[in-house]
Amino acid sequence: MQLHLISFKTCPFVQRAVITLKHKHIDYDITYIDLAEPPDWFVELSPLKKVPVLKVDDEVLFESAVINEYLDEITGGDLQPRDPLARAKNRAWVEFASNMLGNLYMMKMSKDEDRYNKYRATLVDQLHRVEKRLGDGPWFNGDEFSLADTAFAPFFRQNSVSQNRLSVIDPASMPKVTAWAERLLALPEVRESVVDDFEKLYLAVMKKNGSFSLNQLAA
Repeated sequence: MQLHLISFKTCPFVQRAVITLKHKHIDYDITYIDLAEPPDWFVELSPLKKVPVLKVDDEVLFESAVINEYLDEITGGDLQPRDPLARAKNRAWVEFASNMLGNLYMMKMSKDEDRYNKYRATLVDQLHRVEKRLGDGPWFNGDEFSLADTAFAPFFRQNSVSQNRLSVIDPASMPKVTAWAERLLALPEVRESVVDDFEKLYLAVMKKNGSFSLNQLAA
């Protein structure tokens, strides 16, 4: 079986798949494309015209949550709770993390202060909900590392750009989230889920979009 991941260098949803692939020590190939000018073969391949796409031999999988569940299931299924209700609840939090990623992107790319503050307030509320959900750790489900951890890790990676100077996380009111994020960001599979010039590329996208939050770096 040959696994081939189609990626965009700053996409957090691709990072989810890379984290799982590396955590599971699964061999794979990766191809990077430019989503602004996607090649014809990718448009034909991806039903939603989005990444990630995972080719499994000649078959195609899309959507990061689906890809991650597949990768887990073919390697023992140890990244998902065995209890059906607990597994379903984890899937719900994976979707919650996806919504947070969308809000983080909108906040980082907002051109004006009002829109920036709107998305920031939404994210702060969401992070407090995650704070209430977390237990004593070290991971989302306690001692067991799971696909919920792989789902949230890209959020923390993108939030940490520029040495956390643009972070939306308040350590004082979110101590569990802060500790969890630090543990995730220290994992080799999370550190290696992005390209070497990730921060440069991410900040370049913010600058291109006229990001209001970049003003904080100059302050």
